[in-house]
Amino acid sequence: MPSVIYNSALDDEARGLIDYDTDSFKVMLVTSAYVPNKDTHLKRSDITNEVVGAGYVAGGATVTVAVTKDLANDRVDISLGAASWAASTITARGAVYYKSRGGLASADEIVTYNDFGADITSTAGTFSLAASILRKQNLT
Repeated sequence: MPSVIYNSALDDEARGLIDYDTDSFKVMLVTSAYVPNKDTHLKRSDITNEVVGAGYVAGGATVTVAVTKDLANDRVDISLGAASWAASTITARGAVYYKSRGGLASADEIVTYNDFGADITSTAGTFSLAASILRKQNLT
């Protein structure tokens, strides 16, 4: 399955429920058994098959977010930060970025699913995830 931006994220952005400059964000890892649905998955509680293993904490890791205006290309780039899990023994197929409200999974707005294209495994080592870039193009 290719990477997706959940439709709910676009709606949440338009309604002011997601603010990339001020909100807290996290990234969680999922196995190949997770099947993203960009139409019906709305909150972190809709995400199934989160990775389980040594060195990984449920809910994932906190990431930084940077917003950059690119006037030359008429777009805004949103960089969802990198993360790593030290001394981990896990296998992941993808990552889900979400706005973390610090409480129930049913309150956390999901943003994007990044498919790695294959399972990635760490065995008593560091599992590293590069930053993900969202591009918002001006449709003039």
